[in-house]
Amino acid sequence: MLNPFGPQREPGLSSYVNLQKRTLQKVQASGVYDQIFQAVQNAFEDALGKENIPLSRPERVRLFSQILRGVLEDMIKKLEARTPKK
Repeated sequence: MLNPFGPQREPGLSSYVNLQKRTLQKVQASGVYDQIFQAVQNAFEDALGKENIPLSRPERVRLFSQILRGVLEDMIKKLEARTPKK
């Protein structure tokens, strides 16, 4: 296994930024966004079903957008709380 910070076969790929870009591309290609989206959507539909309140399609879309944004913001806060301070 090559050292990700060491010399690579292709010039310019040894920096941390390029490692970050390559890793992000691999994570994106794995479909993780779709999995996260689907998990939140399933939980949203379950929670909304338990509320038994009829909503129009635009209301559902707007509410889901707000819920998804809140979930992602909470995930970022949790990540930041786990990151060591300099």
